[in-house]
Amino acid sequence: MAEDRNAPLPGRTDRIIDVAAGLILRPDGQLLMGQRPEGKPWSGWWELPGGKLEPGETVLQALSRELREEIGIRVTEAWPWVTYVHAYPQTTVRLSFCQVTGWEGEPRSLENQRLEWVDPANAGVVGDLLPATLPPLRWLTLPTSYGISSIGGPDGLPAFLARLDAALAKGLKLVQLREPQWPGGAAGPALHQALQTVLARCHAAGARVLVNSVHPSDWWKEADGVHLRAADAAALAARPDLAENALVGVSAHSHAEVVRARELGADFAVLGHVLATPSHPDRPGIGWDGFTEGSRDAGLPVFALGGQSEATRIEARRHGAHGIAAIRGLL
Repeated sequence: MAEDRNAPLPGRTDRIIDVAAGLILRPDGQLLMGQRPEGKPWSGWWELPGGKLEPGETVLQALSRELREEIGIRVTEAWPWVTYVHAYPQTTVRLSFCQVTGWEGEPRSLENQRLEWVDPANAGVVGDLLPATLPPLRWLTLPTSYGISSIGGPDGLPAFLARLDAALAKGLKLVQLREPQWPGGAAGPALHQALQTVLARCHAAGARVLVNSVHPSDWWKEADGVHLRAADAAALAARPDLAENALVGVSAHSHAEVVRARELGADFAVLGHVLATPSHPDRPGIGWDGFTEGSRDAGLPVFALGGQSEATRIEARRHGAHGIAAIRGLL
């Protein structure tokens, strides 16, 4: 039986309303927000421009139409991003958030709404924000490149640090320490010392470091969070107890594992492998269609993993990826 995407959520009687919402981003990082006008529900609250899908429309078609009708711009470049379901007291909406990075015309009010350009990290300065607007503002602070270590052992550390320094100099802001094959075990003192060195280099460059869950949980708290293996995420009853600003990532190989990441309250998931990779030479990748299916209605940002590099970044974004995760391609 085919899935009814518009069916009510469990315990609700209202059907889901599909909405396309645009994060209109200037090159300087400023984001366009609109204030709901008088006479509409939640009047006076601030939101992202967009509106309901009409029958037969794709998300990007609906977004282009709504932005033309609502603020008078013609979209020339937009990327699918995260689909997120939010239950308001009177209705449930499925918000397909898209990032809009190219348009013609100057945004102007065509529906009696105020418009403001804001820093996404401080968007609340304009006033009350619609609850469903808060998650994408948080997701925007997540880097779009995620480098994964492959040091191998103490002998490989100097070369790795040189590669790390080069990547940090190019702007890499998120790194995962993942060394399951480290000689002497994944919890040894030599690897712990390597972690301290990596942390120092990354923090000096304004980058964050997550520790893979194959390593001791005490290390997660020394770093900036944890990246959970799929099996470890499946075994947990709740999000790991870490500092308030710590990040939690989850590895996923299927749609069910992406859903598990969302249930845990993870900040993001990594799905793959997408393309052929030397790390898994005998296992075919899920391909871009598999990535799209695996990340549907994810409710959180999803990185593409497997065969990723700057050469695949645009393709990844076309298929809804938040960004790319890689070992060789980034480190």
